[in-house]
Amino acid sequence: MKAKFTILGEPAGKGRPRFSNAGGFVKTYTPEKTVSYENLVKLEYEQQCRNYRFPDDAQLDVRIVAYYEIPKSTSKKKAKLMEEGKIRPTKKPDFDNIGKIICDSLNQRAYRDDAQIVDAQVRKFYSRNPRVVVTIQEAG
Repeated sequence: MKAKFTILGEPAGKGRPRFSNAGGFVKTYTPEKTVSYENLVKLEYEQQCRNYRFPDDAQLDVRIVAYYEIPKSTSKKKAKLMEEGKIRPTKKPDFDNIGKIICDSLNQRAYRDDAQIVDAQVRKFYSRNPRVVVTIQEAG
C-alpha cells in the first residue's frame, strides 16, 4: 500500500513550543500556526487517503516534497530557473521542521507512531503552485 496526498498552500514548519507564566507555574503550549497546519495535514490525509492506517509493526518510508511559491519580485529569467528546479529554496522552514510537522501530524492517523519511519526524505523546490506532497509506503 502507498498513501499519497497533497496539502495545498505554502509549506509550514513545526514551531517551537512556547512558554507562559500562569500563577507562578510555567505553562508550555504549541503555537497556533503549528496547531492549524497540523490539523490541515490530518484533514487532507483523512480525505485523500480515506483514513488508511499502516500496520502497527510496519517499517515506513516517507517522502515529502515541499513546493515554495516563487516570489513575485523575481525576474522572469530567474523564475524560469526556479520552475525548472535549477534554483531551489534555501529559506525557512528548514527541511527537518517540514518533516517534523508532517510526521507528527500523522501519529495515530496514518500510523501508530512516527518512530515507525525508518527512511525519510524531504525535498524543497519552487513552483507557481505552492504545496506539499507526501508519500508514505512500507520500507522495502
